[in-house]
Amino acid sequence: MKSPKKSGLIVFFVIVMSIFGYSQYASASQIGVSITSSELLSENEEGSHYNIELKFQNPSVLILTAGETQFYVISEDEIIGTGELEPFILQPLDSHFVKGTFQTFPNSDGKTNLVKISGETKYDVLFASINVPFVYYPTEEQAREFIHEN
Repeated sequence: MKSPKKSGLIVFFVIVMSIFGYSQYASASQIGVSITSSELLSENEEGSHYNIELKFQNPSVLILTAGETQFYVISEDEIIGTGELEPFILQPLDSHFVKGTFQTFPNSDGKTNLVKISGETKYDVLFASINVPFVYYPTEEQAREFIHEN
């Protein structure tokens, strides 16, 4: 027969861990993303190909391990390119620079006003995986530099 004290302690532990887990999920959902560099590699009839680097900032106290991350560059509700980031690890309360590639489509008109970078990263945390979406709205100047528009 279990003592009521043990059962109460177990319930208390589960509640505390649930609150902690939810707060860290909420923090992980607020991961900051910014463009640090982009380099035009080639341009042809299939579009333009770039090397890029993004900076991710982890506001949680969890170590977040991310696999390959797909992202989209969208201008005025039109996808103008896609990209992929290398797998990476975000340390707690730290930032990390992540390299990747980006390809624009040949039919995109190169508009850089109202650009957003959107994607979803799958993070492995302890014994669970969470999908955390990210959206980054670069300034018009950053967007021009990112896709090297004159």
